[in-house]
Amino acid sequence: MPTTYRESGVDIEAGERFVSQIAALAESTHRPEVIGSLGGFSGLFALRAGQLREPLLVASTDGVGTKLKIAFQAGRHDSVGIDLVAMCVNDLVVCGAEPLFFLDYFATAALDIEQGRQVVAGIAEGCRQAGCALLGGETAEMPGLYASGEYDLAGFAVGLVDRTALLSSERVRGGDVLLGLASSGLHSNGFSLVRKVLDLESAGGEQLDELLIPTRIYVRSCLALRAQLGEDLHALAHITGGGLPGNLPRVLPGNLAVRIDPGSWTVPDVFVRIQSAGGIADQEMMRTFNMGIGMVAVLAPNRLDEALRILGEHGQSACPIGQVIDRADEQAPFVLT
Repeated sequence: MPTTYRESGVDIEAGERFVSQIAALAESTHRPEVIGSLGGFSGLFALRAGQLREPLLVASTDGVGTKLKIAFQAGRHDSVGIDLVAMCVNDLVVCGAEPLFFLDYFATAALDIEQGRQVVAGIAEGCRQAGCALLGGETAEMPGLYASGEYDLAGFAVGLVDRTALLSSERVRGGDVLLGLASSGLHSNGFSLVRKVLDLESAGGEQLDELLIPTRIYVRSCLALRAQLGEDLHALAHITGGGLPGNLPRVLPGNLAVRIDPGSWTVPDVFVRIQSAGGIADQEMMRTFNMGIGMVAVLAPNRLDEALRILGEHGQSACPIGQVIDRADEQAPFVLT
């Protein structure tokens, strides 16, 4: 009897059924510029002529990391799809770019159609929150490479911005205010440390659910800031791996630094519990986790009240957390008061 591909662990028919089940999820995210439907060799997206004076395409790729281990343990697979989109589109919007479309890569030992459908449902939800189209993706079965029931995720997003509206360190000035936008929790960074210090083997569903709260998507609120503040919005920083000390200097010119007041916002309880459980130093916490601040807007100080109003209208809580200062010789670019 000839050996089949299915006997080696790859089920082509299951893959075809999977595509048919997720097609509607992808179509629910489509924008008018999408051409065709899911299932082709490539995704097609039309750029409207004359949409911008100097259009720039902006691209970002990322994954979810070891937060997936929490999803495997909890048997919940919908929220990590939101995380995947968020990690990519939040990196696009810091340039001032509007996310246009998203593609995903889903790799597993053997395709579990319901598990995969939950993942893609989360991806579609993330795309709807970001206003971008789920244009396509790849599903790969690789028995022997992944443990049974486990998978990995990667994503790729493309956005568009006019060169004249591009946010960068060149806009940042001394005296600018730093406006911290609240995170939804851990987001998708630091989970290797979380898994080391917390006893997750005996964790209940409520604790796992808290760890699985998806990364907040800041696209709509940040695009509203860009549209209404104009040139007075100078930069945005997505606070991911490296925390505030690792990410804020990325949007600064070399002659400037940031001074942060860590008492200006309330650190969510989940970070307090992690620090206590692991006996982790304050500095290590700050450079590993977002500590409750998932995005920072750098703006002219006279627009602070207006920025807070705009964010509030989009359901985004925020508070001033520091300012941009002149950087002396040998001074670090990140200073805590």
